[in-house]
Amino acid sequence: MANLNGTTSDLRADFLKVYSVLKSELLNDPAFEWTDGSRQYVERMLDYNVPGGKLNRGLSVIDSYKLLKEGKDLTEEEVFLASALGWCIEWLQAYFLVLDDIMDNSHTRRGQPCWFRLPKVGMIAVNDGIMLRNHIPRILKNHFRTKPYYVDLLDLFNEVEFQTASGQMIDLITTIEGEKDLSKYSLPLHRRIVQYKTAYYSFYIPVACALLMAGENLEKHTDVKDVLIDMGIYFQVQDDYLDCFGEPEKIGKIGTDIEDFKCSWLVVKALEHCNEEQKKTLFEHYGKEDPADVAKIKALYNDINLQGVFDEYESKSYERLTKSIEAHPSKAVQAVLKSFLGKIYKRQK
Repeated sequence: MANLNGTTSDLRADFLKVYSVLKSELLNDPAFEWTDGSRQYVERMLDYNVPGGKLNRGLSVIDSYKLLKEGKDLTEEEVFLASALGWCIEWLQAYFLVLDDIMDNSHTRRGQPCWFRLPKVGMIAVNDGIMLRNHIPRILKNHFRTKPYYVDLLDLFNEVEFQTASGQMIDLITTIEGEKDLSKYSLPLHRRIVQYKTAYYSFYIPVACALLMAGENLEKHTDVKDVLIDMGIYFQVQDDYLDCFGEPEKIGKIGTDIEDFKCSWLVVKALEHCNEEQKKTLFEHYGKEDPADVAKIKALYNDINLQGVFDEYESKSYERLTKSIEAHPSKAVQAVLKSFLGKIYKRQK
């Protein structure tokens, strides 16, 4: 495998080679008697759901580990192991997305139909989600069983899965049909949903994996966790913003937060900035499927200049995060956190 000093496309190509190795191990897992049919099905399911995204979470394990090693060349084994942990996070993401799309009744994901929408899949996708989740401990067992941090890795993945599922729960129970009440939406609720549903698995776990591989004790790095969670919340606010104001061609999906009555940062901010008349419009039209209702909400967002409110939030968050990062005693950890922030600041997709 090439060393890690190549270009981004080399990194991605090397990372995808590791995917092929892991996939082939899973398709020959000795704990199950495979048939051609079952093997083909699982391979198709994996190829459709696991490697299709931007791979940011997975690649950032390798980036972070490299920065923690402060420029030392990584051995082939280190590159492989960091990549394998990166793929475990991509598997976790795929597991959540496959099930999430069913719960949200979504149509597209990453610019193609959701997995459960495919003719020969349907509700088998529920079991596919369970399969994806079960692949993670198989990968960890195959490659990390002899490592001193093996139990810490298992703990980390279990913990983050629990946090993410709990975040998904609060998201779902605040959007229950028949109980749609905008007045319960607030910034603290938005923050709680995002922290649990997105920030742990998107921001904390890639760095936590790299820290464990580098022999660090996660309990000594709660400050790093706090900055990453904060960054995850900023990232989700961007996501909420792009859901409404982003270009579908760029973001790979058509936003449906308004129709879905989501506790989005935009609606929470709109509630803060509205006069009584505008508030009535919000209460009346938010969470309705009809494009005319959606258009009314978007027009309202423009009237109260939510784009300006977002721009201000973005620059303030960037300043605050930079300050927290620069307060960290370790230059290597600072570099990891700065690289994360650099990737997401002012993103368009």
